[in-house]
This record gives sequence, C-alpha cells and structure tokens, in this order.
Amino acid sequence: MGTEHFDDKAATWDDDPEKVRQAQDVARAVSSAVPLGDATRLLEYGAGTALVTQALLASAGKIGGVTLADNSPGMRARLSDKVSSGVMPPDTRVWDLDLENEPAPSERFDLIVSSMVMHHVHQLPTVLEAFAELLADGGHLCIADLDREDGSFHTHDFDGHHGFDRGDLATALQQAGLADVTIRDCTHIIRDGVTYPVFLAIARGGGSATLAGG
Repeated sequence: MGTEHFDDKAATWDDDPEKVRQAQDVARAVSSAVPLGDATRLLEYGAGTALVTQALLASAGKIGGVTLADNSPGMRARLSDKVSSGVMPPDTRVWDLDLENEPAPSERFDLIVSSMVMHHVHQLPTVLEAFAELLADGGHLCIADLDREDGSFHTHDFDGHHGFDRGDLATALQQAGLADVTIRDCTHIIRDGVTYPVFLAIARGGGSATLAGG
C-alpha cells in the first residue's frame, strides 16, 4: 500500500469535519459492540491521525494501552505530534507497521481497530491472518470499511478493492481463524453528492466461527 497520497494529506487531515464525524461514528459503533476499559490493550492499524482512537478515548476515559500503527511517514509524524502535545496518552506507541510485508509482532492486543484501511490492502488474507495472530484470546477485531461500490469513490490513482461484499468479507475473516463474525451498518461518506455506506465488521479471536448479519 503506497503512502504518498496520505503523506501529502497528513498535515490537514483533521481539518475536515466530515472525517471527524466519520471517526466518531466508527468509535461509537466500536464502543457499543466491544467492552472497553482500563485493561484494554488497543491497536489501531492504519491509524492515520488516530481520529478513531481519539474518539474511543473520549468515550471510554482510560484504556490500558494504546498503540498506533501506520506505514505513512507523514501520518506517523502527526501521531507523534499528538503524543508530545498531550492529545494522546504519554505512553502511546507509534509503530511503522505494514502487515502485508512484515510478520506480526509478538505482542497481543485485546482490541484491534482498522477504519477505511482494508480496501487499500492487496493481500487481504495475509493481513487478516496477522490480525488473528495479534489478538489475545477472546480479543476483538473491528474493521470499518466501504460496502461494495462501483469504483467512483476514489478520485486519485487507486488499485485496491472497490469496497467489500459483506458475505465475502465474513468468509475471509472466518478463513483467517476469527470467530463470531458480525457485520452491521456503521456510518456513511458523502462524496460528490453520492452516499457510500460504511459497515463495521466485528470478529473475535479464537473459538469456533459463527456468522450473523446486521
């Protein structure tokens, strides 16, 4: 997944009120689906400027530990700024991590969140299997992303997925070793007068897989 587009956008990413709204919607959906507390070890993968984690912290109060991973140098610079300025907890870790091309770290997390990232990922099974490896027993994965669209969403050069069919993604999550998959409506993005639905897929690490739609 190339980073140039996101490097260029990093400095002004948070200036867009729609991005803030979308992140807050995702955080609310995650909070309603997964218990959060002061023992929760959180990884946001493809964190960007971590607007989702900011919203989760605002609603949950304290989280046990925050790790923010992004392979864009521009985004990581913004994340480091947020840590040093106190927007993020002082013990927040900022990682350069690309699970398409690197093995999963040895650490384990209770919650992995990824918002509007997976449609950029070429090797989706590789990344989903890495998520399954990174989850602690009983931990949760929450993926917010686009429903299948006609290719009009991206106006820049793009070679990823044009959103996802919910059933196909649920199957991919199960095949990666994740369990108790549910997919529900989450938020929407309006671009050039077109509304693009965004879902939240929730899965649990370990156990036997079941599927429910929402």
